[in-house]
Amino acid sequence: MTEADQQYMQQLRLETANLAKKIEQIEVSKRRFLGRDISSCSYEELQGIDRQLEQSLRKIRARKERTLLEENAKLREKSNGTRLPNWQPLIQEKEAATNCSQSSRSTSSLDQDHVETELFIGLPRNSLLITQTGCS
Repeated sequence: MTEADQQYMQQLRLETANLAKKIEQIEVSKRRFLGRDISSCSYEELQGIDRQLEQSLRKIRARKERTLLEENAKLREKSNGTRLPNWQPLIQEKEAATNCSQSSRSTSSLDQDHVETELFIGLPRNSLLITQTGCS
């Protein structure tokens, strides 16, 4: 083997060792993010893990919001400016039913099996709302 070949082999060995260290560090980080092997972490390390997890959550939430906004824009485009139904009456009816069921629960502790069922038939704007609750 020539001296150049030996240097090249030495360089490959160093690179392999460095990559093995990085892989081990990544595996340790992965275990800690999954909640394993954190008993040996210092307070500062735990704070660092917490910061990284919070940052990851912010990124995930931002990505999810962006995806929802894009999907919403596509749906608006697909509807071609069709006027969207007025959901307010349905929301108010739902709130009234919820308030009624909550007040009946607070007045009677025996009403443990209270069930509220709703069925919407047709488009939201012209739908027929059938509600069955425990309120009179």
